[in-house]
Amino acid sequence: MEYRRFGKTGKNISVITLGGMRFKQVWDNPRHEIPAATQDHCNQLVDLAIKNGVNHFETAYGYVKSETVFGRTLNDELKIDRSSYHLMTKGTANTADEMRKLVDEQLKTLKTDYFDFYAWHGINNQELLENSCKKNGSVEALLKLKEEGIIKHVGFSTHGSLETIKNTIDTDLFEFVNLHYYYFYQRNLEAIELAEKKDLGIFIISPNDKGGQLYKAPAKIRKAIPHCSPIQWNARFCLSTPAIHTLSFGMNEVAHFDEMNGIFPTHQPLCKEDASSKVKLDDMLNDDPYSGFLATEFESDPSGFDVHLLLHWRKLWKCYDLLDFAKYRYKELKTPNHWVPGIFATPENLNKFDFSRIPNNIPLREMLSELHQALYQEPEKKPKIDPSKLILPKN
Repeated sequence: MEYRRFGKTGKNISVITLGGMRFKQVWDNPRHEIPAATQDHCNQLVDLAIKNGVNHFETAYGYVKSETVFGRTLNDELKIDRSSYHLMTKGTANTADEMRKLVDEQLKTLKTDYFDFYAWHGINNQELLENSCKKNGSVEALLKLKEEGIIKHVGFSTHGSLETIKNTIDTDLFEFVNLHYYYFYQRNLEAIELAEKKDLGIFIISPNDKGGQLYKAPAKIRKAIPHCSPIQWNARFCLSTPAIHTLSFGMNEVAHFDEMNGIFPTHQPLCKEDASSKVKLDDMLNDDPYSGFLATEFESDPSGFDVHLLLHWRKLWKCYDLLDFAKYRYKELKTPNHWVPGIFATPENLNKFDFSRIPNNIPLREMLSELHQALYQEPEKKPKIDPSKLILPKN
C-alpha cells in the first residue's frame, strides 16, 4: 500500500479507499435491519482491507444500510482501534438544524464520537451550491461542528459540471473534494488543478464502474494494455497525478484485493509500459472524425440537453467500443435529476436545441439521433395481471 497526504487536512491516507456502497443488500430498507449476509460481507472486506494496508473507509447516509453495517463491523465485530483508521461519511440537508440532527444520527449509527472527514453529499449544480453555502446554512453548521471537534475536516462530493465544481472550490469553505476523474473521463482536470492550488484533498469516485465498467472492458481496450488489467492501469493513470490522493476502488470480493495489490508501485509520471498503453488509447480517438468536438460550452443549455455528456458517451462508443457502458449511463437520463443531468436525444427533444450555434462541419443533429437509436433501451414493462385468473383465498 502507498499513502499520501490528504491535502490541507494533513492526514496520511491509503491511496485505495474501501467504500461502503457495495456490500450485499446494502441498498435495501429498512436501514437499521442488517441481514447476516450483509454483516458477514462487511466484516470480511474490512478485515481484508486493513490487512492490505487500507486505512480509509468511506460511506454516506444515502447508502441506506452502509453506515449501520460499518458501525457494527468496526466497533462490535472486529473491534478496530479508532485511531488506526480514518472515517469519511457524507450527508445532505436543507438547513443548519437538519444538518446537525443528521450528523448526530450518523454518529450514533457509526458508533463514533467524531468523523475524520465529512462531505456535503452532492453539490451538483449552482442552486445546491448557493443553498448549502449560504449564511446560516448547512455547510456553516458543518463548520461549527468542526469547531466543536465533532468533525475534523469538512469537504464536499460532486457529480456536477466543471463550472459548479470550480465555483464550489473557490468558496474556500472546504478542505477536500470527492469527484469523478479517470482516463475515460478527464473533463474535471481543471478542477483537480484548482483543488491542488488550494491544497485540497482529492478523492476519486468510482474509477472502475463510472470510469467505464472496466471489470468488463472490451477487447479493444484490453489489447492496448497487455501488461496488466484495465482496472490496474486506470488506477495508475489516476495516481500518476500527484494531486490525486485516494481512489474508491469498489472492492466487494476477495479477488479484488489481489487486483488492487497489482497497482503498486505507482509512478509519477507513468512508467514506460503504462505510458505506451496510454499512447495506444489516445490514438483510438482518431477512429472517429468528431471525437474532438467536446461542446463543453453547452453543459448547461436551456434546452435541457447536456450535449457535452452525450458526445462524451458517443466518443466512448465510437472510439473505445464502450457501447454497453454508454447504454448503462444513458439509461439514467430516464429520470432527470442533478446526479445525472440532461435529457434523451429524442426527435422531439432535438427540436428544443438551437443547432445554428454548431459549426457547419459538425452534423450534430445526426450524431445525437444516431446516439439515441444506439443507446436508448425501452423501460421494462411489468406484466399485466388478469384479475379473472387470480386465485383468491376461500373464506
